Amino acid sequence: MKVLVTGASGMLGGAVASRLVRDGHTVRTFQRRPSGVPGAVDVAGDLGDRAGLLRVVSGMEGVIHLAAKVSFTGNPADFRRINVDGTADLLDAARAAGVERFVQVSSPSVAHTGDSLVGAAAEPANPQRVHGAYAQTKAQSEILALAADGRDLAVAAVRPHIVWGPGDAQLVERVLSRARVGRLPLLSGGTALVDTTYVDNAATAIVAALARMEYVHGQALVVTNGEPRPIGELLARICAAGGVPEPQRSVPGWLGRFAGSAVETFWRGTHADGEPPMTRFLAEQLSTAHWFDQRRTRELLDWTPSIPLDDGFARLAAHYGGRA
Repeated sequence: MKVLVTGASGMLGGAVASRLVRDGHTVRTFQRRPSGVPGAVDVAGDLGDRAGLLRVVSGMEGVIHLAAKVSFTGNPADFRRINVDGTADLLDAARAAGVERFVQVSSPSVAHTGDSLVGAAAEPANPQRVHGAYAQTKAQSEILALAADGRDLAVAAVRPHIVWGPGDAQLVERVLSRARVGRLPLLSGGTALVDTTYVDNAATAIVAALARMEYVHGQALVVTNGEPRPIGELLARICAAGGVPEPQRSVPGWLGRFAGSAVETFWRGTHADGEPPMTRFLAEQLSTAHWFDQRRTRELLDWTPSIPLDDGFARLAAHYGGRA
């Protein structure tokens, strides 16, 4: 198949493009900087360029859309421009070019309203109730994508949950950088059970969705390793792999959420650069359980994770020269 992958310069996008190349597909990537994926053809561009989108989807049979603005804070208009308007324009371009299959890479945060998720299914995206501009705009973009599912263009949404691995700047590097300076507290003792996804497993699930579109179109599927662990253990394993001290200090979850809201408000008021040390969304992720029933996902995708979490941590340790 001829497949366009957006956002292939990121860890997950690069893994998806690499998997497609290894599986024998013709792969074109679209992002602002080179993907570095051997065997793929890079096209530089921006989701805001409608003419560029029309050109890059020309001749493609499938699209896997990963490009997004991912951050805990920022100008809501920027999130909307990239995550919502960019997705809408890419869908329009795909329809105009005769693309047959479209995988929208989404996030479980589109349905996480702050309460614990225990053995949850893929609940409908809810932009009115989720917290933070990222989750809100990803929810809106998923709704747009699934609404485009039809006879000529089959669309499915895949929600990989907390994807990590070597070279991960979104989670692993943030955990390590905060742990190094003692700014990584445990919330509620780090006891909340959390699902995560090793990057190679997320990539193979996304590629499986493209291949099995006749079974999954019109639906959203959450993807995880299916191995929920206490978040304190996950953070400790990441810190051990990176060779930094694991967090010891614990803060009540309610206090973390309150402080996160206050810090967000202050951060917006000062127009500070970079990521704030805590946000409400981050505090919710660190203090509530969120793990998912994977039976339906695995049946529909005919897929199971090939790399257990313990093997993933061993690979992470090898990357950093630490210990698993």
